[in-house]
Amino acid sequence: MPTLYLVRHGQASFGAADYDRLSELGERQSERLGQYWRARGRDVHPHFGTVLTGTLRRHAQTWGGIARGLGLPLEADGGPQALQWPGLDEYDSTALLETLGAAPPQSGMSDTPESRRAHFRLLRTALQQWAAGTIAPRGMPTYADFSAGVRAALDHVCSTCTTDVLIVSSGGPIATAVAQVLGAPAETGIELNLRLRNSAITELDYTPRRLSLVSFNTVPHLDEPGLANWVTYA
Repeated sequence: MPTLYLVRHGQASFGAADYDRLSELGERQSERLGQYWRARGRDVHPHFGTVLTGTLRRHAQTWGGIARGLGLPLEADGGPQALQWPGLDEYDSTALLETLGAAPPQSGMSDTPESRRAHFRLLRTALQQWAAGTIAPRGMPTYADFSAGVRAALDHVCSTCTTDVLIVSSGGPIATAVAQVLGAPAETGIELNLRLRNSAITELDYTPRRLSLVSFNTVPHLDEPGLANWVTYA
């Protein structure tokens, strides 16, 4: 049975003017994942017949790092081409926070555990209200439409793919996918979202008729001694 691997992007630029780019650590996390898979040997590591990403820069950069780690050629040199899928894009956290009258993290602001916890508490509240339909953030789809976009990507895999598939996306779409597979409510997806680690792997076995959860939010490529500080959430 083939496996669908859902990978969250590497660490992005939390608090910077442009969040949608990997930090230096995010680049290392992504390449390390590819190196981990490559080190397992061709008889063990996944062979991706299809690669899908969202359209965000951090998604493309993460796939680029994984490909480098795997030793794959660039797309321009005949390497595997990733299909960009808009339904795998993340929600707009800035728009969500603005709906509650809260400001997003700004470049130069104090980045402390307390400030991050406060940020994610507000984000959880905004996500819950968005899912319930009580707020309509500027420029964003409804939660139902967001969820349908994720479902369409999963349906595409089940209906057209027959080999291992890699999806590189963000915490929101990945957590939403897992909640859908489990038949869980939106609130469960929101809690899963807030626990996803950067470059973490979630595995789903799939057939044309169903998806089954195998693992969630694992970072085996960061389990080696000395890499504990590579585990991040933003």
